[in-house]
Amino acid sequence: MNLGKRMVAEFFGTFWLVLGGCGSAVLAAAFPQLGIGFAGVALAFGLTLLTMCYAIGHVSGCHINPAVTCGLAAGGRFPAKEVVPYIVAQVVGGIVAGLVLYVIASGKPGFDAVASGFASNGYGDHSPGGYSMGASALCELVMTGFFIFIIMGATHRSAPVGFAGIAIGLALTLIHLISIPVTNTSVNPARSTGVALFQGGWALQQLWFFWVMPIIGGIVGGLVYRYLWSDRPAQPDIRGDRA
Repeated sequence: MNLGKRMVAEFFGTFWLVLGGCGSAVLAAAFPQLGIGFAGVALAFGLTLLTMCYAIGHVSGCHINPAVTCGLAAGGRFPAKEVVPYIVAQVVGGIVAGLVLYVIASGKPGFDAVASGFASNGYGDHSPGGYSMGASALCELVMTGFFIFIIMGATHRSAPVGFAGIAIGLALTLIHLISIPVTNTSVNPARSTGVALFQGGWALQQLWFFWVMPIIGGIVGGLVYRYLWSDRPAQPDIRGDRA
């Protein structure tokens, strides 16, 4: 598949992830009577990724996350020359999803993206549980590192065929169950950017953090998995084959 078509797939995949995951937080979790809570939001993120793994995994690899793209490149599964185009497509998809979500949410009288937080990620005073910057940094680093580790393991040629999307979707669900109270869970700079632009205040001021930490974590996770399999021949990426 040519790069242009893969970028379009990454755009739509990231759009769906942000709309589905953040949409559940902004539109559904805001109503206690619906009862979805943190667990429902975590499941929504996992389901969006699981569905996209099977929808576009055979097209673009379903990275839909700059940290995943960087981690797979570090792990020898993705060509470095295509990292930037993938990230551009992902960020644009996240921003467009944020816009669509903002327009939908604004249809309710009294909605305020700034006051509500608009599902943005934060640390310190803007952490859902009041966690410090250091604790939030460690959380994002570890969660993203393990996410990449799981992705590389689930898509390895020795793993059972056809089940990678389930493992990866469940991994993202688990990550959210652990870390929503800490940072509202990023592990994905495109997801953070897509909503921070519309929150417009503290979320933009802290956005750098949710680029730096997930990408570092992703690279470390990719390098660790690559080291474990350093005696095996590496494949260039995860598109199509089971590397």
